[in-house]
Amino acid sequence: MKVLTVVGARPQFIKAAMVSHEFQQRDDIEEILVHTGQHFDRNMSELFFEQMTIPRPRYNLGVSGGSHTVMTARMMLGLETVIQEESPDLVLLFGDTNSTLAAALTAVKMRIPIAHVEAGPRSRSLKNAEEANRVCTDHLGSVLFAATESGLRNLAEEGLGERAFLVGDLMYDAFLHYSDVVDSETFQPVLVSIDGNPIEIPPRYCYLTCHRSENTENLNALSEILLAASALPYPVIYPVHPRALDLARDVVSCCKLDSIVLAEPVGYLESIFLTKHAAHVITDSGGVQREAFFAKVPCTVPMTIFVWPEIMVDGRCVLVPPERGKIESVLNRTQRIDDDYLPFGDGRAAGRIVDVLSGCSEEVL
Repeated sequence: MKVLTVVGARPQFIKAAMVSHEFQQRDDIEEILVHTGQHFDRNMSELFFEQMTIPRPRYNLGVSGGSHTVMTARMMLGLETVIQEESPDLVLLFGDTNSTLAAALTAVKMRIPIAHVEAGPRSRSLKNAEEANRVCTDHLGSVLFAATESGLRNLAEEGLGERAFLVGDLMYDAFLHYSDVVDSETFQPVLVSIDGNPIEIPPRYCYLTCHRSENTENLNALSEILLAASALPYPVIYPVHPRALDLARDVVSCCKLDSIVLAEPVGYLESIFLTKHAAHVITDSGGVQREAFFAKVPCTVPMTIFVWPEIMVDGRCVLVPPERGKIESVLNRTQRIDDDYLPFGDGRAAGRIVDVLSGCSEEVL
């Protein structure tokens, strides 16, 4: 079987790495890796391939920037050429980005079966930019891999249960695997400020990530988030997404938020390290939310919608509107840890995914 794996954004690199490691152990599967270029900054793209020891993509479409429509259309044009050249048996997709939707639409138009990893999450709102991507991809897919029971139920409710498999969360696979790396004595996290100076990680800090357009293209929303974070009694390390850099710099400067440390985007290993050792995590990233949950670190999500109900328990993760007062009101909460609560599987999702793909008949695909 020739599998064409399409990735474009940070979380997809992480998930694809775990499946690629499994593919490399099998003689019956050839993987062709395609990078759409959606995340192009070195620290958000190339560094991930280096740290996660997976081959460089055979194709890089170099598509980034522009509106959602323009980006998706350009990706489809590039992917059509790649699919024509490679003639894959299957297109493998992850998550819910523009890259995911572009590949799904291109594959179905070219009559290539689709396998969708992380199928089933639902926000129930098209105000969430990724909702349309994940719903469309699930309904176009031939094989759907759900990370959680709730995702599997959502697929069944939409009439997709017969093609769905509960496998667990690849993010949990990766967290367990790479935690051993960042916990080793030889690992030295590298953090650099936006001015190019090395950052020494303080003994107690908050790890902040904020990249969604509703938070980074709105001066008021980002200001509210940063002002609330600055109320914590310890520094806040904020690796800034390139599109949010100018706005973040302006807010920190104008409001004199000396406790906010603006950093360049970090690699996956640095992000896992920062999450595991943080006193608190504030994030609008679905991946970082789950990683904080895995690490048993309190997490606050400044958004109005969520797609992972499994983490909203025991005070470990709290959803709150991006408003200063409401964020501050939940930052110093207590949380209860139930060590027996494992909604994301056992860390062996990648093996299950590859087992299913290896066993798929032509009728299934």
